[in-house]
Amino acid sequence: MKFDRAGLAYLHDLLMTGLAFVAAFYLRVGDDLFGFHFEGLLEGLVVVLLTAAITYRLLGLYRGIWRYASAPDLILVTKAATVVSVVSVLLLFLLTRLDTIPRSIPVIQWFVLLFLLGGPRFGYRLFKDRRLALADFSGGEHRVPVLLVGAEDGSDQLIRALSHTPQAAYRVVGVVDDKGGRIGREIRGVPVLGGVDDLPAVVETLHRRGVKPQRLIVTKPEADHDGDLIRRLLDLTEPLGLSLSRLPSLTEFKDALGEGKIELRPIAVEDLLGRPQTVLDRSAIQGLIAGRRVLVTGAGGTIGSELTRQIAALGPAELTMVDAGEFNLYTIDGEIRGRYPGLACHSVIADVRERARVLRLFQDARPDLVFHAAALKHVPLVEANPEEGVLTNAIGTRNVADAARTVGTRAMVLISTDKAINPSSVMGATKRAAESYCQSLDLLPASDGASTRFMTVRFGNVLGSSGSVVPLFQRQLAAGGPLTVTHPEMRRYFMTVREAVELVLQASAYGSAHPQGRGRIFVLDMGEPVKIVDLARNMIRLVGLRPDRDIMIEFTGLRPGEKLFEELLSEGEAPTRTSADGVFQASPRVIDHAVINRLLNELEHAARATDRSRTLATLRTLVPDYRAEDAATEAPRQELGSD
Repeated sequence: MKFDRAGLAYLHDLLMTGLAFVAAFYLRVGDDLFGFHFEGLLEGLVVVLLTAAITYRLLGLYRGIWRYASAPDLILVTKAATVVSVVSVLLLFLLTRLDTIPRSIPVIQWFVLLFLLGGPRFGYRLFKDRRLALADFSGGEHRVPVLLVGAEDGSDQLIRALSHTPQAAYRVVGVVDDKGGRIGREIRGVPVLGGVDDLPAVVETLHRRGVKPQRLIVTKPEADHDGDLIRRLLDLTEPLGLSLSRLPSLTEFKDALGEGKIELRPIAVEDLLGRPQTVLDRSAIQGLIAGRRVLVTGAGGTIGSELTRQIAALGPAELTMVDAGEFNLYTIDGEIRGRYPGLACHSVIADVRERARVLRLFQDARPDLVFHAAALKHVPLVEANPEEGVLTNAIGTRNVADAARTVGTRAMVLISTDKAINPSSVMGATKRAAESYCQSLDLLPASDGASTRFMTVRFGNVLGSSGSVVPLFQRQLAAGGPLTVTHPEMRRYFMTVREAVELVLQASAYGSAHPQGRGRIFVLDMGEPVKIVDLARNMIRLVGLRPDRDIMIEFTGLRPGEKLFEELLSEGEAPTRTSADGVFQASPRVIDHAVINRLLNELEHAARATDRSRTLATLRTLVPDYRAEDAATEAPRQELGSD
């Protein structure tokens, strides 16, 4: 037996057994223990310890995890104490006729041993979670047999919850340990049958016993989800015919317990990313927003609407939501007013391309902070309509930035994209132009009225955004396929919209507190890029189907303006880590404000005149890295490092 925690538990039990026998003797004979009865003490101690050593191994007493001590463990301890007491007294009778051992010793020993074996276990459990649940786990045969992944708190909570819920739909038949340190042990009487890679053998063993698990449940909290683990589980469960689920969040799980109904959640696309939890400086974010007037452009979009949700929760003095789309603005307006009835919020239909309209809006709202999320982002559509992309993404950003500077806004934050790096599309080039203009304003000396701080936050794709690949795949799945992927080697950076916005706010708070970083761009740590074809295959598995058999995948070829690989940094941008977790700083090439302003004037005139060739030529002058004919086929030269 490995001398690990189980070995320590085994050693503890043997020591407690010896102590129980000595204590029983002393309680019976008192100070006479080391006189007439000393020989019987030594003889009995050897027999009792040998009996216990064999009994505890045979019963598996050391396999229980003290952190999850429960009724099954109490029953096992009682059984072990009984066997040791009965067998040892029988052996001593055969060896010594109990001439030197009082007949009441085994009875006293049984009570003391029960206390010394069970007390530390339940004391440790009480120390850990301040409560003790002694309800026995009862698994009715009518329940769906399930396996759990993770021999930790989540599994203990679910097993305990099921034992308290007679009408529960599931019964746990085993646990799979993703870390491998508790294999062979038990949680509330449920065995830990193996590691993740042992899953096929575990299922086969259960089948031979007549138990056929139908579902695999990941019990780790969402924040601890490992994307690699989820992908491995998907690969393993597909041939075994198991569906994969997870527990809801801890709050939802507790609410479900209160209602007596436990509902599992399907594994979501977000779980496949497996991004580590970012440590947020919530006090700094709160200090940035609380009590201030905040304006969000593109408030009805994916990023803009999440920005308004998180900002509204931070207690701004006033929130102005701006969007050119009536329905999107109506939707987010209703949501914010419903959640925060006491918040002074205003919804304004306005197009950022209209300079005079934007200026009047800012003069009325007088925002302290501006988050500029309004943009045209769909690469092929902007490629087909370059003038519109220029007017919204580049000229619209200039209009918003100039208005913010005119009314003395404290800070403006531009939401940018990884497609602005070495752009091969009009969309990427216009966003890079927007970045450059905000950089130039941020570097203007204070004597020129540049008191406003201009910050840019650059990141990759967000899951589920309008026009992104995930909603497309979901629609194609609902239609029975096929799923269309442009190229088998295409990769993209992904993060959830919630995390993206949290990091935008974190970067904004950091930038506001560190004015010495003017002219730099904040880049979010996006982790590793995801292969789109792998994402498609995993989404098919998530709905219980088999890729290339139940649902086909078709490759359609790169679309105009698309690249195989996106980059977060250009070759000359050396990233530096900031004290804000998940946020880096980069120093892109800076264009003189007068030069970029003149080029943007030319760009606007060409776009409004619908002169496409002059529009694209001016855009190339403004963004020298823009190469419309290049759809990069090589991996990015530089990725965001971890140091």
